[in-house]
Amino acid sequence: MPQRKRDTRARLEVILLAGPALLVFLAFVIFPVLMAAYYGFFSWQGYGPPTDFVGLKNYLTILQDPLFHDALAHNGFILVFSLVLQGPIAIVLALLLNRKMRGQSLIRVLIFVPYVISEVVVGTGWSLMLQTNGAINAMLTNMGLGFLATDWLSDPGIAIWTLMAIITWKYIGFAVILFLAGLQGIPEELHEAAAIDGASYWQIQWRITLPLLAPTLRIWAFLSIIGSLQLFDLVYIIWGQYIASTAGTSTMATYMVSEGRNAGNYGYGNAVAVVLFLISLVVALIYQRAVLRKDTDGALTGASGRARRSRSRASHDAAPNDAGADTVADADADATTQKKYVR
Repeated sequence: MPQRKRDTRARLEVILLAGPALLVFLAFVIFPVLMAAYYGFFSWQGYGPPTDFVGLKNYLTILQDPLFHDALAHNGFILVFSLVLQGPIAIVLALLLNRKMRGQSLIRVLIFVPYVISEVVVGTGWSLMLQTNGAINAMLTNMGLGFLATDWLSDPGIAIWTLMAIITWKYIGFAVILFLAGLQGIPEELHEAAAIDGASYWQIQWRITLPLLAPTLRIWAFLSIIGSLQLFDLVYIIWGQYIASTAGTSTMATYMVSEGRNAGNYGYGNAVAVVLFLISLVVALIYQRAVLRKDTDGALTGASGRARRSRSRASHDAAPNDAGADTVADADADATTQKKYVR
């Protein structure tokens, strides 16, 4: 078959297979974003055609509103501490559950159960238990720890940490299962060889397991970052539209609903949605460029992959001889280090 016909056939296959998914993506993602951007230029009450054009006023108001600044700061706080708290805890749990033990399957299920429970059920249950006269304070009082009882939901100094505890409990199971899946792909022979060479258990995990688990860690971190920026349901269910801002737990999504739909200003709400989308998009692109690129470069195929590999080889060949010697020396050093643990 001529090359041109093969290329045409390959393009048709791509169109037929990817076409329906692309249409759905355009209809339910791109088109709503464009419509939200359009409505964001109007002072619109949510019904009838928008006629009160205000230009960039809605967007300028967003950037100048202290409540939005607070919500953005809360999202940043949640993003950072989701990575700091969930990551190490999930790694330790995954390493422990990856070892053979009695009741291993049951423990895995129990850790994963909170993740599959509906956010409505989780939010309602925790809001009832964390009230001043709820089960948590009652339990602390019965245990003789009544001095620890406090207003977990309304105190601005505690509420954000209460939210972080609930988020960690809710989503830690997803991270554990994801890391366990990544651990299954690490050859056991590497651990056995390192153990024979005298490496301790934690040395093996630090020098072999974690480096090989790095791609899975990066994917989980990306999902956690995007989820933290778009957090809405737990905050809205537990704290509601009015208490969230005073308790210090509001997010950009709750701000969008309270200042947009609930205030009857749908144009402003659409503008907030566009700002939230742009912030998430920029963060995702930066993360992909700075972090995930090292995972995708090796997977590139076709003309783009060949071109990038050719540029890499060309830059390597054009380097001075001294740099080449340094590279060879570094490679020899790495090989020597690897032989310490892998035979």
